[in-house]
Amino acid sequence: MKSFYHFLKQTRRDKKLMKELVRQRLIEWRRQPRFVRVDKPLKPDRARELGYKAKQGFVIIRARILKGGRDRPDYTRGGRKPSKAGVKRFTPKLSLQAIAEQRVARKYPNLEVLNSYWVGEDGKYVWYEIILVDKHHPAIKNDPKIKWVCEPQHRRRVFRGLTASGKRARGLK
Repeated sequence: MKSFYHFLKQTRRDKKLMKELVRQRLIEWRRQPRFVRVDKPLKPDRARELGYKAKQGFVIIRARILKGGRDRPDYTRGGRKPSKAGVKRFTPKLSLQAIAEQRVARKYPNLEVLNSYWVGEDGKYVWYEIILVDKHHPAIKNDPKIKWVCEPQHRRRVFRGLTASGKRARGLK
């Protein structure tokens, strides 16, 4: 017998339907701030695959990040040849998803990043939903499946490349 989440995933594969839904969503998201706390995950099946539970202590943040490579800080004076500066077409070692996770972790220092997944993109931005866990919450401390995140060796795990996107950036997955 197939679950509700299976059929939810099947519906998302209908490209024509999803294209219109996503287009309407992005119009609204562009006007919002970079980091928005959302009540429920947009893709509950994907969130649950990555460890999310609909209980206290779990937080979902939708993060917007600019697409494309990064420009290095430019020096303005001196007799240097611009083409040798390595300012343009500079590619970061991390994926946009890993960068988004780190930015959210800096914004919410009391929460720990569990994982994240893609939710949309346009010509300028990419949006990810990032699953955060409040490791000081009693509901998290008492849950045997997630209480590992409360241990000291998992502190600031996103900055050490221990999330799924961080591991991909390190060439481990």
